[in-house]
Amino acid sequence: MAVKKFNPISPGSRFRVAIDRSDLTKGVSPERSLLAPMKSTGGRNSDGRRTMRNRGGGHKRRYRIIDFKRDKEGVATVDSIQYDPNRSAFIALLNYADGEKTYIIAPKGLKAGDQVESGKGVAPETGNCMYLSEVPLGAFIHNIELRPGGGGTLARSAGNSGQLMGREDRYAVVKMPSGEVRRILATCRATIGIVGNSDHNLEIMGKAGRNRWKGWRPRTRPVVMNPVDHPMGGGEGRASGGHPRSRKGIPSKGLKTRSRTKASNALIVSRKKKS
Repeated sequence: MAVKKFNPISPGSRFRVAIDRSDLTKGVSPERSLLAPMKSTGGRNSDGRRTMRNRGGGHKRRYRIIDFKRDKEGVATVDSIQYDPNRSAFIALLNYADGEKTYIIAPKGLKAGDQVESGKGVAPETGNCMYLSEVPLGAFIHNIELRPGGGGTLARSAGNSGQLMGREDRYAVVKMPSGEVRRILATCRATIGIVGNSDHNLEIMGKAGRNRWKGWRPRTRPVVMNPVDHPMGGGEGRASGGHPRSRKGIPSKGLKTRSRTKASNALIVSRKKKS
């Protein structure tokens, strides 16, 4: 996957950098049986109160139902690789022998016509889902479960992956995309490979309107607000704003927010490296 630039025939295309989607299957529509309606919230909760700022508008989308559990055993054929407007990664449509169809996160290198499978004793090949107890040491994995049978929750975004570092008793030692190393039950499942669309972070919108299409409204910087509106506001002239903190005064950029008494702290072997 690569990126492509555009001729500066308009202000919006002058600095735009887009993802080359030539690897996606041409001329296919989303599988209707795997679509669900999505209602735009505009950043508001069930009471109608705004709980997230700078959200609103955007193009109407439909949710693609993704099979994160991969608990259906047997061989499936990749029908197509498709774009998903709800996530940074691409998705793959699988066809099973009994006619069932499912979507999965598309790993790097998976193509239409390939075969993938899930369960015990499967080969550690790209797109296959297997138990951590059977994954070869050093293999890159994604869509990793934290609880057996709960479905993959880790390493699901574009270009992400974990790496199996070793095994200890009934645990597998996995290095996370953040650099953190932690133990996960070996009875959890994971999918072999790295999530595709790894150049997603190189994309440049080119103009503010493209973010509006995605549902993002303009954001006001805290340092230009008044003191009544934000702790970093106020001051004469171009004041720096002081220590970075949130609208409610919670320090950011380095403050540890994880509970010291969290039960799963015992499963963390080493924390992520500070940047």
